[in-house]
Formats: sequence, structure tokens, C-alpha cells
Amino acid sequence: MHSALRPAAQPCFILAPGLTSNRNGLTRASCAHELRRAPCVWLARRRFPRQTAGPQHDASCLVPSFHRQELHRQRVVALSRRRTKRTAPLDIVAERSDSGNAQAVSGTQFQQEATPTGAPGKVYDRVVCKFGGSSVADAERMREVARLVRRQIELSRQYPVVVLSAMGSTTNDLIAAGDAALYEGIVDSTVVRNRAYAVCDALGLDREALVDPLLMQLDQLLMGVKFIRELSPRTRDYLVSFGERLSVRIFAAHLLYNEGLPARAFDAFDVGFRTDSNFQNAEILEETYDLIRSFFERVVSNQTLAVITGFIAKDNEGHVTTLGRGGSDLTATTLGAALGATEVQVWKDVDGIMTTDPRLVPNAIPVAEMSFEEAAELAYFGAKVLHPVAMQPALRFNIPVRVKNSYNPEAPGTVILRRESATMDRPVTALSVKRGVQLVDIVSTRMVGAYGFLARVFACFATHQLSVDVIATSEVSLSLTLDANACDMTRQQRIIKELQQIAQVSFSSGRAIISIISNVRRSSEILARAMKVLHEQNIEVQMISQGASKFNISLVVHNDEAITAVRALHDEFFHCSPSASNGTSTSATAAAAAAAAAAAAAANADGVRVAGAA
Repeated sequence: MHSALRPAAQPCFILAPGLTSNRNGLTRASCAHELRRAPCVWLARRRFPRQTAGPQHDASCLVPSFHRQELHRQRVVALSRRRTKRTAPLDIVAERSDSGNAQAVSGTQFQQEATPTGAPGKVYDRVVCKFGGSSVADAERMREVARLVRRQIELSRQYPVVVLSAMGSTTNDLIAAGDAALYEGIVDSTVVRNRAYAVCDALGLDREALVDPLLMQLDQLLMGVKFIRELSPRTRDYLVSFGERLSVRIFAAHLLYNEGLPARAFDAFDVGFRTDSNFQNAEILEETYDLIRSFFERVVSNQTLAVITGFIAKDNEGHVTTLGRGGSDLTATTLGAALGATEVQVWKDVDGIMTTDPRLVPNAIPVAEMSFEEAAELAYFGAKVLHPVAMQPALRFNIPVRVKNSYNPEAPGTVILRRESATMDRPVTALSVKRGVQLVDIVSTRMVGAYGFLARVFACFATHQLSVDVIATSEVSLSLTLDANACDMTRQQRIIKELQQIAQVSFSSGRAIISIISNVRRSSEILARAMKVLHEQNIEVQMISQGASKFNISLVVHNDEAITAVRALHDEFFHCSPSASNGTSTSATAAAAAAAAAAAAAANADGVRVAGAA
């Protein structure tokens, strides 16, 4: 389009064909050329804003098929709303910014009226559905997820809020592309581009309009990394954000054009996610909850299916951040907490949370329900289904979290509830094992009763940034476990040297922690049965600890005995007779308590480290 046709300081508005008559002399060819020169951003407005300067031109023109479908769908929706008198009709206007910057089609650019359906904290009584990378790895998986979304709509008769991770291994591919640009000077996003193109082609979507703007920005970023020779944590966060942003745009377009659902793609930072500036492991700020509620009230109506990026956010400076491990799950639970959702569904590739790792125990079974505290203990000690941080918003606002299998949607999954809501009649909920830990024995050389011993020990570990997993203490000694990967030989020697004035320190590698997530009211029975089973297997227990939460009894054994121990304990607590599993008679309880006392006495006699909660 010639520059004389529009003022330099004003945007050019181009109406889609059929919305108004063609009253100017603009040719279709010139308009199509302008559309190719700069990306278009499609906005919903109540009326066409007239130009205040320059010739009046409405421009009926050719637009890409992706946008034609969108405009046609919006006109149908507007007519439907006009008939039902739910809201005033919307005219669709395509606005092109004169800046020429590439902008992706996104739901954050659609402005329409929305009426809140509840008080703050209960904005939309919906379900939040989060799907991981393996669930949206390719076109076929996206079709399956679309079927799951439609099924959820049929069950609840409301549109869910969908949260997506990056497709398959896209995040790893982006990191590899960044490293190649940094260390080898090679700018190559071919793997990411081919995956996005393949999914778009398989789903019949216009890849040029849908993903090319983002891929162009990705190439520009990699070019900058190549020439500046810098890939800081802040830049890495921006780099990996392209995975989730591509994922939601493709999936929302599939729902819209192939499934006929009113889907919109949103970036989480536009929805309201704000974090601190701790790049690669940012923490969500408190203001996020109010910002999310406000955004849904202003932008997302009850007739919109929001598809939102997981894992990413922005700090108050406007820089993209990522939420660390379990970030997409945290995005989902934060949305559920802010909106007062009925339930947060986390769709994985397993049938919920299992009684133990099915790779170690093939006959492991799903757990129907558990408390947030039990799920957190499982996650801390080896279970990878949900990260403890991801459960905090749901626990705080009492939002149930259900873990489901996207490959087996008929499975009921596991629902995680508040402690008072969960069924607590079973003695053991689940078992977890964490292998490859170190057992550290610290014996004080000071007089009995000397103060400051524990303070100096833990100050030493804090200096070396080491996190303690399990601990058992006595008057003159301390035993604890560390992650073997975090404490190498150099750190061990430094710790021994720093503490040699107050204690003798020894490290034992090749240990494993077996955690029994259990009913606190039956801890004596559980401990007695566990020690009996391990004794029958000739397995030496080197340390015992019951956590302050009372939900976890931890046993430290040799690495090479861990699998045998877990299988024996699993058979004892999950595949024995119902009477043995759930018996609560007085005589049985007394016998269990006596056996537990005998086991503890035997453990002390054999030098086992024992710690019990007060």
C-alpha cells in the first residue's frame, strides 16, 4: 500500500471481505501485498474506527485462509449472540501496526465483554486441565487431547481452562539450539521448525500464519546469541518459552478450526503470571492471583475455551521467566486457585499416582485418593508425578488435584485432597525409593550437654549449599543423608576438615531411602510389620526416621537391597489379606505395638540410627 494512503502516525485498518462495501479504489493485489509485508493482529471491536486524517478507505481485500476462517467464525458467533440477546454483536476489524513488528495471533489480542460468574476467588466454576509434553507430542496426540477436552465439556457442560507444556522434546531442542549458537556459532532451529510444521500440516493448519512469526523471533534470538556470545539464565528463559508458545497456538487453532470449539491461545504472562527475577526457577508473586482474576473478568468469557502456556511467566521488569521443575503443573494449580476451579486435572502418561514405582514393582496399583501432605512426601522422596511446589496453591485454596492418564482416559486416576477430606483407613498409602544417597555419621567429640553442636553442623552444610533428606539424632551423634550427586569427594573433604574440631565425620555411599507414606494413627503397627518383613529378607536397616509431618517413615538400606526391600514391603501392605491390611482390633494393635517396641530395641542393639517424631 502506498504511503500516501495513510498517515504515518496512524495504523491502517483493513476490514475483512463482506463486512462493508468497497468505496475506495484500493486493489485486492495491493492489499494482499501489504498483508504479506507485515503480520496482522486481529482484534474484536464494537465498531469500525474511522480515520481522522487521510482518505477514507475500508479496503475489501484478500486475506490468508487462516484469517478468513477466523473472521467467518466470529461473524457466526456474533449473529448467534444477536439472536439470543446475550451480548451486542461484534464487528471484526483487522488492525496492522505501522511498526511492522512480527506479532503472533493470540487470544490476548481479542477484547470482548465478559461477565463474572462469582465473587473474587470463585470467578469461573470450571475445571483446569493440564497436559504434559508427551500428551501433545505430535498431531495424533493433539487430536486425542482434543477428544479429552470435548469429553470434559460434555461432562461439566462448561469450557475448561487448558494448560499445555511444549510439544515432546521441544524444550530440549531449544536448549540445544541455543548451545549451538553460543559455542559453535551455528544458527539452526530446524528441529523445532520441522516439528511445528509437521503438526500444522497434519492438522490442516496454515503454518505460515500460525507459527512463522514466532519462529522468526526464535531465529533472531539465536542470531543474537551467536554474535553477542552470551546465553544468560534470562536469555535461556526467553529461549525455552518458544516451546510452550508454539504449542498453545497450534492446539488452540486445531480446536477452533477442526473441532469447532471457541478456543483462544494465551501466554501465561499476559494472563497475569508475575514472578521474581530468579531466572530458570522463578517464584510466583502474590499479586498473580488478583491479576488472573482480573484478566478473566475482562477478557475471557464463559463462551471461551482458554488455552494457556504452562511453565512461563514474566517478572515486574517484563522479562520472561520460567518456573523450574514442575512449572506447568504449578501454572495449572495457580490458575485453579485464582479462579476457584472445581478441580485441577493433571494429565500424565501414568494411571495416577501408583503405590510404588511400577518399573520396580510390576504389580503396583493406582492410589484412588491421598492428602496433599502424603503427595508432597512422596514427591520429596522419589515420586516424579507431581512436584511439591506445584501442589502449594491447590492446598492453600483447597482445590482438588486429580492425576489422570492421557493414554488411558478411562482410568479413574488419583485425586489429591485436604487431609480431613481424604480416606485414612488404610495403613500405608504408597512407597517410594530414592537411590544414590550418602549416609553421613557425625559423632561429637565435645562433652555431653555442650550447646551449639547442631548449629555448627548445619551451618557447615548451609555454607556448601547441601540439602539434608533424612536425619536421626542422639545426645552425642547425628546421622543424615545427602544426595550423592550434590556432595562430591572435594566437598566431603572440606566438610570433614571444617568439622574436625568438634566431631568425627564419616561418609558412606551407595545407600537408598525407602519412604513409607502411612497413616499416623497406625505407625506402631506399620513399623512392626515393616521390620518383620525386612528381617525375613535379611536386609539390614541402617537408619530409621519418622518425619515431623507424621506421614512418612523412612528407612535407609544399601542400594543393592533397595528393590528387594520395596517389593517385599509392597507385598506386605498391598497384596496381603484384607484382615491383615486393615485390622484394627485391640489385640492386634497391642501385638503390633509390642512387636514395634521389640524391633526398635533390636535396632538400637545392632547400631541402627533411630529417630522418632516428638
